[in-house]
Amino acid sequence: MDTSTVAITGAIRTEVNGSTGWLIIDNEPKRNAVSLAMWQDLPARVQDLVNDDRVRVIVVRGAGESSFVSGADISEFEATRATAAAAKAYDAINVAAFKALKHAAKPTIAMIRGHCIGGGLGIALACDMRIAAEGNQFGIPAARLGIAYPLDAMSDIVEAVGASAAKRLLFTAERLVTQEALSIGLIGERVPADDLMDCITKHCLTLGSNAPLTLAAAKLAINAIASGANDDDMDRASQAATTCYDSADFVEGRNAFLDKRRPTFAGK
Repeated sequence: MDTSTVAITGAIRTEVNGSTGWLIIDNEPKRNAVSLAMWQDLPARVQDLVNDDRVRVIVVRGAGESSFVSGADISEFEATRATAAAAKAYDAINVAAFKALKHAAKPTIAMIRGHCIGGGLGIALACDMRIAAEGNQFGIPAARLGIAYPLDAMSDIVEAVGASAAKRLLFTAERLVTQEALSIGLIGERVPADDLMDCITKHCLTLGSNAPLTLAAAKLAINAIASGANDDDMDRASQAATTCYDSADFVEGRNAFLDKRRPTFAGK
């Protein structure tokens, strides 16, 4: 993959507010399109938030108010996807970014406002929860660009909406509005645009107050089952469940229930 002519544009930024870590896709002049450099940087920025003991939940959002992510930066494709070999290398970078979110050891929420297209939809589908404002646009334009999506990204689409709806999205390259996206399972919740931040904040407070080890174990188990329940994934999920019962958080949860008070979990 020849990247010598690719100009660096945009950035992946992180912020921490209380127990919420924000992963911000920041390329507003291009509706938060993701450049090659941004794709490459995304896994490390996710890991920064995973490693931060203050963070209980990670929210992915686009910079500004007009777009979540409008997709990969197509202006780079002449350099990054000029040949099949280059495209394969580029796809591997995309998949690494999706996997970083999908397998992050903390819950992830996609906060979707505006355009959620192509690779942007891939980022959203890699998150555990997807909450969108009304008036958004969703779609996969691959058929209008002559490109193919990597199998890992395709599996996330099929897992979310099923084979029939996935074929419709890929074959037609049509744009869906928020209600249509909700009806086929691309998103899990839609709210009025003015209420989006309040809704995200409410979910973050709920997840942030629940037992971190339990959430991590649940995520491992659900991902393992959804991906076909191979032995290694199931073993990791089983071990995570055992860890919960050996934890101080289990003692705290049990005592709080008996004392009729809110538990305070430390993730230990």
